[in-house]
Amino acid sequence: MIDVIAGGSAAGPGWTAKTLLRATLSDIAREAGVSSATVDRVVNNRGGVRSLTRDHVMGVAERLGYFSDTPAPSDGPERRFVRLAFLLPAGTNAFIRMLQTEIEQQARLLFAVECRVETIEGFDPQLLARRLVAMDDRIDGVGIVALDHPVVREAIRALALRGTRIVTLASDIQNVPRVAYIGTDNRQAGRLAGYLMGRFLGAQTAGKVALFAGSLSYRGHQEREMGFRQILHEEFPGLQIVELREVLDDRDTAYREAIALLDKHPDLTAIYNVGGATSGIARAVKSRGMDGRVVLIAHDATEGNKALLLDGTLDAVIDQNAKAEAREALATLVASVRGGTHAPLPPRLQAIFRENLPEE
Repeated sequence: MIDVIAGGSAAGPGWTAKTLLRATLSDIAREAGVSSATVDRVVNNRGGVRSLTRDHVMGVAERLGYFSDTPAPSDGPERRFVRLAFLLPAGTNAFIRMLQTEIEQQARLLFAVECRVETIEGFDPQLLARRLVAMDDRIDGVGIVALDHPVVREAIRALALRGTRIVTLASDIQNVPRVAYIGTDNRQAGRLAGYLMGRFLGAQTAGKVALFAGSLSYRGHQEREMGFRQILHEEFPGLQIVELREVLDDRDTAYREAIALLDKHPDLTAIYNVGGATSGIARAVKSRGMDGRVVLIAHDATEGNKALLLDGTLDAVIDQNAKAEAREALATLVASVRGGTHAPLPPRLQAIFRENLPEE
């Protein structure tokens, strides 16, 4: 509908509007966060598109005036310049780095959207709360992967009172004025991990199992643990959880804790890693010659985890799709700031094995 170029105007610092043009399929694709081919199938009423995606694309097309002979006004709320900020945990969590890359890349394709991604110590709630309170008043929307902690909740409430739109990603924070949670059902993810583990072990009705987590202060990690324990209790009662160790999603910490665990329990049967730093756990398993003998299940189809699947150290990962989470978070925040609505499509849980590695 409208392109923007560097310059400077009322649209925002460093932006100026070009001549008003009719929306194209590419415009709709950028706004909707889908491919031009998907937009073409939707607007021409061809099959092969999920109903939720079709409704989303049609809504964007109508908003941009694609079906009207008169282009949408350049000064309407749907053209408002939007400033977004994302706060993500610093550290060695490969999924978080994937999410950061996706947010940065996809934000560049959006009309009149300025977005910055900041990393911050994710396991220090006081530090995170102070950063939220100090957020620039000009920021319209914030996306956050954060601990569910009282000081963080209060900081989010204070930010929302200023009119800032907020979405939580990957791990939810409840009872705060957020626009939406963008992420998978983490309790379901834990149940899926437990189900896979039980099926992998097969006829073995008894065995020792260990859990690793980044931090149980993350609601998402709590929910995965609860789902995992629940299904083991229901369907695989012979599997005994002997320990749970928190490693702050740090590879070196995970390695040291895993070495101590394996030395303490040389007859360990399986490990479920609720959070990140799987490479550290895998290194410990290999160093003790237990790869291929201990069932190891983790999260996220990162490049490192793909390599571990290929060499047989890792048996399965539960993926949550960083590309989809970034797309839905951006679309939800932009729509909310501009006075509209966007019903985010929840990322689909997918079990990844060596035989179905994703291309991306």
